[in-house]
Amino acid sequence: MNNGSKKHLDELFGRLPELSFLADKLNLLTEKIIDLYKRDGVLFLAGNGGSCCDGEHIAGELLKGFRKKRPLSDEEKARYDSAFGEKGAHIASRLQKGLRAVTLNSHPGLCTAFANDVDGVLTYAQQLYALGRKGDILIGISTGGNATNIEAAFMTARINGITTVLLTGNRHGVCEKYADIVIDAPQRETYLIQEYHIAIYHALCAAVEEAFFDI
Repeated sequence: MNNGSKKHLDELFGRLPELSFLADKLNLLTEKIIDLYKRDGVLFLAGNGGSCCDGEHIAGELLKGFRKKRPLSDEEKARYDSAFGEKGAHIASRLQKGLRAVTLNSHPGLCTAFANDVDGVLTYAQQLYALGRKGDILIGISTGGNATNIEAAFMTARINGITTVLLTGNRHGVCEKYADIVIDAPQRETYLIQEYHIAIYHALCAAVEEAFFDI
């Protein structure tokens, strides 16, 4: 991890020193996600309720520019211009480079069909089984750490060689035993845990972005 990436985590710990105990784990997670994207892997995200929305939030910061503009390269812009002329040049001037992130709640047709026909608790596990590949990463978000659909997805991830990350609080739920990395915010109350989660994943997304984009 370069110094530019590390500064975002250091700034997080400066603003919220009570999170400093997570420094080693967040540095490790940042390195793993950077390595994932260097290998052209996919980051999967899953949660329920507000945590589901947090997964969408993380994906949004990765799939487009977050703190940087992430313009296409001159070579890419030239390809659009050559293929489509003025319209292509306009499109290329507005597109932003992205980092591949998939939220497992984002396929309502599949989710509702699988819930109706098979087992709603396993909809995340089913999608991860179909879409995930060895070496990918799954971030499961569960403030209490006991979400059964996250637990099932983590178990499926382990069988298929997918790294699991639990973003949670300090209640030490059952999902912890299936997680390779546990990021445990130091709170028990759901909304307070979520407030820490936002700060944590913003710093994480900024650190990962820093590793790949100059402007």
